[in-house]
Amino acid sequence: MPRKNKDMSIQNRNIEFTDLPTEDMGQPPQPEATPKKEAAGSREEEDIPKFRIRELLDGTILVRENVLKQLPFVLFLTLLGIIYIGNRFHAERMVRKISEMKTEVGNLRSEEITITSELMNISRPSEVASLVASKNMGLKESMVPPKKIRR
Repeated sequence: MPRKNKDMSIQNRNIEFTDLPTEDMGQPPQPEATPKKEAAGSREEEDIPKFRIRELLDGTILVRENVLKQLPFVLFLTLLGIIYIGNRFHAERMVRKISEMKTEVGNLRSEEITITSELMNISRPSEVASLVASKNMGLKESMVPPKKIRR
């Protein structure tokens, strides 16, 4: 059964009695135990197939069991990559559209200022009188000032 020490990490305390020295408890374990661990380590390395460049080039590495187990994760990463690329294209398109709109707003603002100044110039009484005279409308400017009507 695992035990917890003060820093809350779990330690596995499985003891096999065959590995314990029976003669003297103060001596370190015999060197016979070390080759067993090495043999177990080499057996684990034999279970893992080695990576070869030839398998990568002819595509047989893709049908290995450990690669097939990771296929959903690889597809997920591919989907995330496609979404990331699409988001980047969308953002660049929006930046271009914003810069075009800023240019258009600047042009329209300058046009608005020009039209406003022309309107102010045309609406002066002297300009109105000259335009009426040039079109021969027969209108004359009143020389009598306007009067307020009281109730």
